[in-house]
Amino acid sequence: MDTEESQHMVQFEATLEAATNGAGESALRYLSTREIRDQASAQEANGYAATYSAEVNSDAFLPLVAAAEDTSTIELGTGIAIAFARSPMTLALRAHHLQAISGGRFVLGLGSQIKPHITRRYSMPWTKPVAQMESFIEATRAIWACWREGGVLDVRNDHYTINLMNSELTPPAISHPDPPVLLAAVGPAMTRLACRAADGLITHPFAASASYLREHTVPLVERSLEEAGRERNAFRLSGAVLVATGATDEEMANSIRAVRRRIAFYGSTPAYLSVLEHHGWGRLGEQLHSLSRTTDPARWERMAELVDDEVVETIGLICRPDEIRQRAAERYDGLLDRLQTPVLT
Repeated sequence: MDTEESQHMVQFEATLEAATNGAGESALRYLSTREIRDQASAQEANGYAATYSAEVNSDAFLPLVAAAEDTSTIELGTGIAIAFARSPMTLALRAHHLQAISGGRFVLGLGSQIKPHITRRYSMPWTKPVAQMESFIEATRAIWACWREGGVLDVRNDHYTINLMNSELTPPAISHPDPPVLLAAVGPAMTRLACRAADGLITHPFAASASYLREHTVPLVERSLEEAGRERNAFRLSGAVLVATGATDEEMANSIRAVRRRIAFYGSTPAYLSVLEHHGWGRLGEQLHSLSRTTDPARWERMAELVDDEVVETIGLICRPDEIRQRAAERYDGLLDRLQTPVLT
């Protein structure tokens, strides 16, 4: 994964929407396969290097099957798939199949999520997330190696035991290499793991300020890669920034409100407190977390009101549609190799 050129000039990535409640629609609905295909085709035509499907209120993998149909060059990735909601075997099989369907363009973006989602939403075990993620990636790569090279599958680590595989269970061979694995991280321990065990790092949109990247993320990545004996130009540093934009003042105001709400949501999570503390906003994080734990039906609106314009403009990107690429490049050139610019409405 050579990123030497993109270390100097950020390349742009898109977000593949799988569900919408767009203009004139009163309820959220899934997009049809035709709509997803058209969306991906337009993104490829507009020069995006990749498009990523999220796992929030829809599956991260299924939209990529449709996206592969009418595209030929754009990378197709999960951004991100929740690793601990599934086993390494189920994930390895989906990734292998998508690598075949896409003609070698699939990128496996993984993340751990946080404990409440894993235990209460997915009813899966939560142990030590960094150690478990290392075991997960190790197991996934071992499964791919078994299918690619043959031999015995025998994964035995602290979190997974996977040792049943035969010719009937082995998927068809493909001519493409294993998909690159990108790991989402905010904290230093998961970031160091990405530098040891993954092909790249996906930074969180909440940690997208230029100063946080410049003073925390990028130096940590460079040190960790050096400790692991790896070259920077073989490692992809990807990120995302929350974009508020609109063609009219009303659209712009609505989009800014959406970014403000999203920042309040992320800021209420203790795992992300270090980002706010970096900017001197630690007290805001404590207030958001306390409000999020109340039963007040208006708590999310009240939380958004605590997020002032300085916070929105520092973490998010606020500009007109025709300014997004220029403004993003000014902020992120030299910091990130790739950048997703999802627009919140």
